[in-house]
Amino acid sequence: MKCPAVPDNEPGRLKTLSDYGFGGERPLPSLDPVVQIAARMFGMPVAAVNMIGSDHVFFAASVGVGEVDMRRDVSFCAHAINQGDVMVVRDATQDERFHDNPLVTGEANLRFYAGVPLVSPDGHALGALCVIDVRPHAEFSDEDGQRLRELARMAVDRLELRRIELSTERAAQPFEAFARDSPTAMVRFDTDLRIVAWNAAAAVLHGYAQDEGAGLVVDALLSERERPLFRAAIARAMRSGSAEDMKMPTSLHGLRRDGNEFPLAAALFCRCENGRRYFDLHLQDLGVTRDETDALARLAHTDLLTGLANRADFYRKVEATLLHPLPATVLMVDLDGFKDINDTLGHAVGDAILCEVGRRLQAVARPEDTVARIGGDEFAILQPGVESAASGMLLAQAVSTGLAVPIVAEGHDVTIAASCGVAVAPLQAQEALELIGDADLALFHAKRIGRGQSFAFVPALRMEAAARRLHAIELHRAVHEGEFILFYQPQIRLDDNALIGAEALIRWRHPQRGLLAPAAFLPALEGGPLAVTASLWVLDEACAQAARWRRAGAADFRIGVNLCGAQFRVGNLVDEVMQALHRHGLPPQALELEITENIVLDNDDWVLDALQQLRAQGVGIAFDDFGTGYASLSLLKRYPLSRIKIDRSFVQGMLESERDASVVRAILDMTRSFDLEAIAEGVETQAQLDALHRLGCGEGQGYLFGKPIPAWRFAEVHGIESSAGKAAFA
Repeated sequence: MKCPAVPDNEPGRLKTLSDYGFGGERPLPSLDPVVQIAARMFGMPVAAVNMIGSDHVFFAASVGVGEVDMRRDVSFCAHAINQGDVMVVRDATQDERFHDNPLVTGEANLRFYAGVPLVSPDGHALGALCVIDVRPHAEFSDEDGQRLRELARMAVDRLELRRIELSTERAAQPFEAFARDSPTAMVRFDTDLRIVAWNAAAAVLHGYAQDEGAGLVVDALLSERERPLFRAAIARAMRSGSAEDMKMPTSLHGLRRDGNEFPLAAALFCRCENGRRYFDLHLQDLGVTRDETDALARLAHTDLLTGLANRADFYRKVEATLLHPLPATVLMVDLDGFKDINDTLGHAVGDAILCEVGRRLQAVARPEDTVARIGGDEFAILQPGVESAASGMLLAQAVSTGLAVPIVAEGHDVTIAASCGVAVAPLQAQEALELIGDADLALFHAKRIGRGQSFAFVPALRMEAAARRLHAIELHRAVHEGEFILFYQPQIRLDDNALIGAEALIRWRHPQRGLLAPAAFLPALEGGPLAVTASLWVLDEACAQAARWRRAGAADFRIGVNLCGAQFRVGNLVDEVMQALHRHGLPPQALELEITENIVLDNDDWVLDALQQLRAQGVGIAFDDFGTGYASLSLLKRYPLSRIKIDRSFVQGMLESERDASVVRAILDMTRSFDLEAIAEGVETQAQLDALHRLGCGEGQGYLFGKPIPAWRFAEVHGIESSAGKAAFA
């Protein structure tokens, strides 16, 4: 578990925090609406305002939290106060800071966290507003972050009001010192009910100039009908000598100088100064507060970008429809290739397209339908009263037709297509989550069919999903119980047929299905949450094996290890590679990392930076499947490559196809021009070997030299170790 860092300004931060009077026994009720709105807005079971003390966390307000005694070292919010902005942990079990945190591994089962610091006016992070779930969330958009920031500002305002109230209770400062710049309207008056001082906020609230306050009777700020109640309350405070237990009338109306009334909330504080008693009145315009609350309520139901219903509101409306009960159809819509539009034309164009898509979906929907933006480029339509899959497919066709017309955005004509999934209730589902899940499964199947396709849910899709889940469970077991093994395929120098290295290739020793080739499991593994864990095991095991073989006599042996895209997004690949080399005493030049074009194009900047650092350390970088993609030539200039792997499809066709032969010649010419090495994959015949050698290819890999085999067998075949060492590789 990674403990949170202590801020550089910790003494000042704790001093500021003390001004707010927080402790476990002193929650702040005025923050309750903030956390309640946060929980509803994001559809989370837990929301809280946590104040970070020297060693403990104090809950100022919370929803969904029971009795908690939380240490600072386990608190996610203690990490969040060190961030300049929103901190999002989409899946805590996959985050190196939190995967072994007791809140994650224990009964709390925390998986998702999003929190934003609460910063005092003097710049100290006092704590954080957060939302929490026991389920991971892959998406927490920029708009979600903006909503959380808005709620945080609301919380900070209420915290500041508390600080001011406490300062009056402590009577440590004159009125001007703490009230002058406060956004809260504050009025001080004496026992004759004459105003002694007020701040600018109070003067503006009631329509006066600030210098007009002194000498006014304080109840002139209230409607005439409520002045007797107010005077009675003041009289009780005078008799008791304290306003601590006194409650102001709940239905006050303020009176402005022009005679207009407005709903008003008031809090009264009593204090003594130089032997005289004074009263401090804190005022709030409830009309403004109600407007803010209404706006926040709208935010809780609305997608900020498109103005459509948001994900949480869509789920609620589906649920309400099925509770009536009414038949209903749900259509899920996903824009094909939208990421490419964002990447090439920019987010301003992307946002404009999303807004236009929302308008077009509303145009094809009925007035009683709900159109929602679920997140990113995914939309949904709820049709109450429709229980026919055929009708749902007609709507899907109308959506496809409506979106087929080019969209003009920021001067660009953009043509998009959408995939659609349809599900109906009660025929195929009885509950909201089940119905939406069925539509999602249909959408997933439509996208597998191809671009711009639509599909109506059938029960077989649920069985396929169950099979995928089972497969994921089996993969989890395989990773954690050591069912994966490595095979090694030799790499040969063509000049003298000498062994120069091997490529490490993963296999699955399945307890029921036997030895499985990568095609049976690698796509699911690389696309799931275990990709990094498995890839790091491959890296470590391959380095360990190469080190053993080098010590056994293969002094210049080189090992090739394939990377996956997730390794560039999670953790620090450079540190992990260098640590593996150091752990096994393997020099950097003995390792060659293989990347594909898909990895580069998906994570361009991250990949480039990591590979440049690794190459600078001496690690080899090989570009796999070269010649089969779109951006290969540009990558030769930009990326720090050391070797090109000529794809097997060109090698196997080069003797029969002049086009394939030309590609091989061109690749070899380019490698020489860029001062790179080349290795040909898929070499299966002597004729192919001879042709490659004549063209100047330096290395080869393929069945002609050997199939992938276990380490012990590889050592025997290539004479690296005696057969007595077989047990060490079994």
